[in-house]
Amino acid sequence: MKELLRKLLKRKFVKNVLFVSSGTLVAQIISFLLLPVITRLYGPDAYGLMGAFLAIIAIITPIASLTLPIAIVLPKKKSEAVSIIRTSFFITGMMTSFLFIIILLFHNRIVSLFHLENIAIYLYLIPLVILFSGVYQILRQWFIRNKQFRLLSTATVGQSIFTYGGMAGIGFVYPAATVLMVLSSMKNGFAALLLFFNIRTFDESLKINLKDFSLSFNSVIKKYRDFPLFRAPEVFLNAISQGLPVLLMTSFFGPASAGFYSLCRSVMSAPTELIGNSIGDVLYPRLSEAANNNENLTSLIKKATFSLAMIGMIPFGIIIIFGPELFTFVFGSKWLTAGSYAQWIALWSFFGFLNRPCIKSLPVLNAQRFHLLMSITMLISRIIVLIIGFLIIKDDKTTVALLGITGAMLNLTLILITLKISKSFDQSNLSINISEKGNIYE
Repeated sequence: MKELLRKLLKRKFVKNVLFVSSGTLVAQIISFLLLPVITRLYGPDAYGLMGAFLAIIAIITPIASLTLPIAIVLPKKKSEAVSIIRTSFFITGMMTSFLFIIILLFHNRIVSLFHLENIAIYLYLIPLVILFSGVYQILRQWFIRNKQFRLLSTATVGQSIFTYGGMAGIGFVYPAATVLMVLSSMKNGFAALLLFFNIRTFDESLKINLKDFSLSFNSVIKKYRDFPLFRAPEVFLNAISQGLPVLLMTSFFGPASAGFYSLCRSVMSAPTELIGNSIGDVLYPRLSEAANNNENLTSLIKKATFSLAMIGMIPFGIIIIFGPELFTFVFGSKWLTAGSYAQWIALWSFFGFLNRPCIKSLPVLNAQRFHLLMSITMLISRIIVLIIGFLIIKDDKTTVALLGITGAMLNLTLILITLKISKSFDQSNLSINISEKGNIYE
């Protein structure tokens, strides 16, 4: 057993996962230590208003750079990656300016149309959030490309200290929803600042010379058009389907119900952020490399998914069985309902945890059209569930249960179809290799 563990730790992939997950683990420990303090200081209503604001941010964030930064990992040449970075910065600047003008001109109409009276003043923070998110996405993908996972971990820890430490510290003096929303808006900006500091200070190889590029703006958009055409709409629609329950809970059942739901989603996302995303971030460049070398991708995806299944059974299983008791003990008696929500959201989150390797593989498999179609299906399914729950059954717990079951089934479907696509991709590559070898011998 010790020998097996020693061999695993020597593998570069495992080391990189440990680097990423160690930073995320420290960040999660900080958040979990401070969340019980934050929930007691602010209460469900303030947390619900923050949840509604974050849902709006999550819906708008994908347009920050049209998900183009994800393509930074793919090119073999550094100059081509720099071309993508230049284009991503340009798009981020344009989108930030566009949103600022829209909110300035139509603020009152937007508030009235979507019933956002409780958070109306905070809409002016959105352009700033878009700018911070775009820059952070660009720098993060550049670090992933260069496999600087240790430095990414440092930024993750710093981001958690800034966000949750700030919420807890300021909450003792001024426990208002404003604090939660402002700090949540600034967290990506703080993380981007830390990454920029690392580029400037520690590693010469990380420095980006924007003059060293090989593709023009039009060439980048043309070559990587799958990202703005398919990935950006997919992320946008997925964000709507994730954020819609929070916004509707605020409207139909009040900020407290939205607070219960928001806390559940935050807690249930912890294993995904800690392990699922860590494996995904390391697996993504590995899959890109494997595809360039004509290796078997299906085997890599299956191994990663199976590993996540073994890891996820314990934390998600505990929440499914003991959700109400755990939430009351950790977060206070006001959060008993959140524990009931968590039992169903844990089921949904478990399969969302499992699909991380599949999600990361889709750009490499050129399957972003499928991802978009899957997100449309998910959105339509959740809208139907929400209509049934809110307008027909009119019960918040039943609605959450329906969301949990539907989410689990859809994520399992995504995993199965992705594996099928991966098998076809591998067979296609194998056929090309055989053909090329045949041509050499002729």
